Amino acid sequence: MSDASATARAEILQRIRSALSDAPAIPAPLAVERPPREADVGLFVERVADYRATVTPCGPSDDEVRDAIAAAFARHGARAIAVPHDFPATCRPEDLIYYEDPADPRALGVLDGVLTASALGIAETGTIVLNGGPGQGARQLTLLPDLHVCVVDASTIVAGVAEATPLMHAAVARGGRPLTLISGPSATSDIELDRVEGVHGPRRLEVVVRQEAELGV
Repeated sequence: MSDASATARAEILQRIRSALSDAPAIPAPLAVERPPREADVGLFVERVADYRATVTPCGPSDDEVRDAIAAAFARHGARAIAVPHDFPATCRPEDLIYYEDPADPRALGVLDGVLTASALGIAETGTIVLNGGPGQGARQLTLLPDLHVCVVDASTIVAGVAEATPLMHAAVARGGRPLTLISGPSATSDIELDRVEGVHGPRRLEVVVRQEAELGV
């Protein structure tokens, strides 16, 4: 390598290091400052199901969440799973093969699915909000695999968009990371209204709603 090439390479690497050093911190979970309302949780479950997603309410324990996740992947014969490194180990089914935070898009594309947590649920629209917080991973993690199993805590479900907006704004202002809003599996239609699934994200969405101990949906 010539001196000029080596100098150019060193300069490029230094610029990359400088850019990465300014990367925003991982945002904290969105804080819903009220007890979950049973009606909101019930409406969220109903609306998510309307989008052709499969919804599985489960109890609050890690064992119940783990069983619901295992059943969701089993329905699709999925075993090789992408997962954020900080997704709770106590909620991971033991018979799956996990790939933590795979960054190569080609690797993500050939895995059977992805498992994540979520930041917020909006009942009136059946929308799940991801903000790159704990258990959610990078944005590409939930865009490339064909199957997404997402755990939503009932405590993070709010009634509507008006209640969710200030929470989402606060998360962006603090962390500076993009939000991902999921309303059912990825789908679009052409000018003749022929529905095509999986164009902008996973074709299949499984949602596990972790209920609070006092709620029954």
